[in-house]
Amino acid sequence: MSLVDLSIRMNPIVRSILRSPVHWLLSPGLMLLTVTGRRTGKVYTIPVGYHETDDAIVVLVSEAPSKVWWRNYVEPGPVGLRVRGRDLRGTAVVLAPGSAEYRARAEASLRRARFMKRVMRVDFDPRVGLTDTQVAELGTRIAIVRISDVRPAAQDR
Repeated sequence: MSLVDLSIRMNPIVRSILRSPVHWLLSPGLMLLTVTGRRTGKVYTIPVGYHETDDAIVVLVSEAPSKVWWRNYVEPGPVGLRVRGRDLRGTAVVLAPGSAEYRARAEASLRRARFMKRVMRVDFDPRVGLTDTQVAELGTRIAIVRISDVRPAAQDR
């Protein structure tokens, strides 16, 4: 069984935990993301890894070519979040792989957590940063979604 198959099978369990009073078991690194398909209008709620920065919540989508949800945010759009037991709303957008922000967010993720080198499959040297070649390679496998304007969901009502 592949890791993707395993994560798909685990999603219902992870969703249940993140919606429960014991969400704190997983909340430090996982949140629920509620996406509405732009073409289908179908609503999906999926667990994703995330990290918070001063100005945004950042989601790295590993194996991005095999996943679909993030493509709804090639143009900025609304997204629902459940972070640490709180329902929030925000505006999500996919960062262009060649952009300075893509590079900066990828490097920040790699510096923040050493295990991200394995997730991103990159030989990262924090003293040097990502090379242009590494950024180009990451852009073929990793999508980065920035969620900004994060606010309580109750403010939308």
